[in-house]
Amino acid sequence: MTNHQSGNFAPFEERMRREGLPEIVIDNFRYYYNNVVAGNEGLIHEDAIEPVTSVPGMDEMGAFAAAGRAAIRHAAVLKLNGGLGTSMGLDKAKSLLVARDGLTFLDIIARQTVALSERYDQPVPLILMNSFNTDADSRAVLAQYPALQHDLPLTMMQHKVPKVLQDTLAPAEWPAQPSLEWCPPGHGEVYIALATSGMLQALLKRGIEYLFISNADNLGATLDTGILGYVAQQQVPFLMEVTDRTEADKKGGHLARRKDGQLVLREVAQCPEEDLAAFQDITRHKYFNTNNIWVNLRQLKQLLEEHNNVLKLPMIRNAKTVDPRDSGSPAVFQLETAMGAAIAVFPGAQAVRVTRERFMPVKLCSDLLALRSDVYVLDEDFCIHTNPERQRGPITIGLDNKYYKLIADFEQRFPYTPSLIDCAAVSVQGDVVFDQDIILQGHVRIVNRSGTQRHVPASATMRDDTYDVSA
Repeated sequence: MTNHQSGNFAPFEERMRREGLPEIVIDNFRYYYNNVVAGNEGLIHEDAIEPVTSVPGMDEMGAFAAAGRAAIRHAAVLKLNGGLGTSMGLDKAKSLLVARDGLTFLDIIARQTVALSERYDQPVPLILMNSFNTDADSRAVLAQYPALQHDLPLTMMQHKVPKVLQDTLAPAEWPAQPSLEWCPPGHGEVYIALATSGMLQALLKRGIEYLFISNADNLGATLDTGILGYVAQQQVPFLMEVTDRTEADKKGGHLARRKDGQLVLREVAQCPEEDLAAFQDITRHKYFNTNNIWVNLRQLKQLLEEHNNVLKLPMIRNAKTVDPRDSGSPAVFQLETAMGAAIAVFPGAQAVRVTRERFMPVKLCSDLLALRSDVYVLDEDFCIHTNPERQRGPITIGLDNKYYKLIADFEQRFPYTPSLIDCAAVSVQGDVVFDQDIILQGHVRIVNRSGTQRHVPASATMRDDTYDVSA
């Protein structure tokens, strides 16, 4: 860092006002910007925290199901729906991608909510936090579900904040594409967006006290009456769902405890390099944040009022280039926060340990392949479950990035989804198309070294072997 002494916030404030950003957003950005000027890198050191050794499990929540059913009329569901799925080659909301059975993620979320409302004879409001890129398309989908229409807005918008030049701490300028001078402030902004949009006030006025928030690409995240009942009866201000970390999660955010006893979330971007081994030790830090969050809205309102609307969530200082596709463009900081980081600012915040049934996000095309397959079933309430006929644990899928990373390439090579119900692991190397009625069992490796596209023929069964389809 060359220029701590600069730190002039005025040009940021002027730029944000010109964009019409609310005062609360400017105040929060000022807080994080001042942290950067002071040399704060947003790091959480290993010696400042302690591992969390145990948290209550889902099995303990069942006792609160009756309280949850009674609290349904005071509950709402919010889905984070701002992502475009650019890593999968999408240029629209990821939630508009077909998840399974011809239904998009958003279709399934809408139907889950309608089914929940019908089951308990109580309308449960569904709200989307959109970005400018996802708003119009997502609204069009929700309009197809009259049962979701209620007196609350169906959507609210996330804000944007300026990127900060690393060398001068001035606002980034990129005349070639001015939109790249801005970035999303991370999903930790959901609490600010609730306030600035008027949604928080509208929910409370409607008698909604408990908000369940999750990512739109995680169809396992549904409103659970046991957890709701626990949150309502125990008056828990903030509850994070965590699950056991595996080697696949070792770079993901983990739960920890400060020396004063307060729970915190530490993301890999907040971990000093010298502490990386401890961060990735899944026997030390055992619990992974699923980004399924329960918030008591009255306590959120009180917390915002007590802190002049600046929650002071732990900062993530992400080092990037102003144009992410141009490594030679100026180096910038993106100042972000994580939604789960609010566990550090709610006194009395708690966590609950859930199974992977509640955590099945789609980040890669390999995740989508599993979700579309017979590893899972969609029940009458449009909830996704592991197929009860499956005798194996979680499936491992590895697809060649060169041919399966982007959704268009993936769809062309998987016009049909193979049966994976008896498959433990599958890896595909090279350019391979999967025809109809293919069955994969056990541990299967498929290789095409020819450099020319090859097919796995229709009705083929592959089991516990390496199959070379190059010829």
